[in-house]
Order: sequence, then C-alpha cells, then structure tokens
Amino acid sequence: MRITISGPPGSGKTTVCTLLGERLHYDVAVSGNIFRQLAKERNMSLADFGSLCSVDPKVDKELDSKMVDIAKSADNIILEGRLTAYMLSSNNISAFKIYLYASKEVRAARVVNREGGSIEQREAEIVEREACEALRYKNYYNIDITDTSVYDLVIDSSMLNPEEIVEMIVSKVS
Repeated sequence: MRITISGPPGSGKTTVCTLLGERLHYDVAVSGNIFRQLAKERNMSLADFGSLCSVDPKVDKELDSKMVDIAKSADNIILEGRLTAYMLSSNNISAFKIYLYASKEVRAARVVNREGGSIEQREAEIVEREACEALRYKNYYNIDITDTSVYDLVIDSSMLNPEEIVEMIVSKVS
C-alpha cells in the first residue's frame, strides 16, 4: 500500500510519516529531504533554492516528478509532501491519501519548538510561505491546496500527539 501524508508546515507530517513508517515497516520519502538534495545538487542555500522555485516552475515540477517516480517504484511506502496526493492521483497511482492540519498558532508553536524564533515570527513566515505555495501550485498545476476532496482521511492534529494520529491512520488502513 502507498500512503501519502500532506498538510501545511507544522501540521506534523514528517513526524507522523516517520512513526507510521516504523510502525508499518514501510519506507518513507519526505519531499523536504528531496528539496534539500536538489538545492545541494545546485550548490544553493535552501533560501536561494526556495526563491528559485517561486520563479522557475521546472524546479517544482522536478521535485514532484521525483516523488511520482518513487511512488511508482515502491508498493509499501509513505510519501510526505504538499502535493503528493494530487500528483499520485493525476498519475493514476493508487494510494491512501491523508491530510493533516492544525491552527496557524499551533503550527507556529511547533515550528518554534523545532527551530527556535518567536511565535509571531513563525506565524508570519507560515502565512507568507502558504501564500507563495498556494499561488505557485495554482499557477503551475491549477491545484487549489485548500481543496481537501482528494484525501481519504483528514485529521486535525491540533490536539493530538503523533502516536494518536498514527493509531488513527493504522485503524483506517488495516
């Protein structure tokens, strides 16, 4: 079974993917790791690479293509990424698709715990990043990332710990 986990920054995607992968003994592909790999291949900082993504659709499409290739090459895998569910659907690749979300305040607090900074700073960054991504995805793919109809399971992670989320997912995919 292929499983995708999507959601906005700070929603718990990567943590849940890691724990779910361990629980199910599945490989895990995290789009952020591929993003960092692509930046490194170009000898660019993450910030500079992110800026390139906002002006050059080929970069986003390369990342999305890599995720599709990974999905095609593995049956028991969890793929984490903002567009992974959409990319697999549009390529007729079956998967159980999950969307995690949480309030902006909760997500900002999680990012502060992980990376430091202030709540206000992280909230502002989240708002800016989401607006930039929403525009890119609409322009590049005609995808409205606020439309969750592509997902099989939508979970508000605000009041749940990662283990509880993993239990919810396991109960649905078993």
